[in-house]
Amino acid sequence: MRFSHFRFRTVWQLPAPPDTVYAVLERAGEYPRWWPQVRSVTARGDDGGSARFRSFLPYDLRVTARATRQDPHARVLEIALHGDLEGWARWTVTAHGSGARAVYEQEVDVRRPLMRVLALPCRPLFRANHAVMMRSGRRGLTALLSRGGV
Repeated sequence: MRFSHFRFRTVWQLPAPPDTVYAVLERAGEYPRWWPQVRSVTARGDDGGSARFRSFLPYDLRVTARATRQDPHARVLEIALHGDLEGWARWTVTAHGSGARAVYEQEVDVRRPLMRVLALPCRPLFRANHAVMMRSGRRGLTALLSRGGV
């Protein structure tokens, strides 16, 4: 087991049609508008950019991202990540009842030197930090969708 390797999977039930949810998730540059822990997103070219985010732990993570899959028919968005985190992240949106189900999956290695040193002893804290960020993102997106602000 590589202690600096993390896998995450989060499922959100959302009060909007899957195409609407996909359209919001596709616009990563607008994430800071509804997801407080996503501090900034800067587009770089047509299929990439950089982002800075922070949850409750006192450090910012900075990554560059490049789209590797953007499939509106299957409602799948996937990116390659580089920087403080190396790996990939994927959204998959499907219909669920009268709304949508969005599954977020991420597989990364931490690259920031201090995080690598702390990856084993602080693993539960890193996982909790991620969980808090994801819960906040779900709340923010649910509020945006409920207001019709898409």
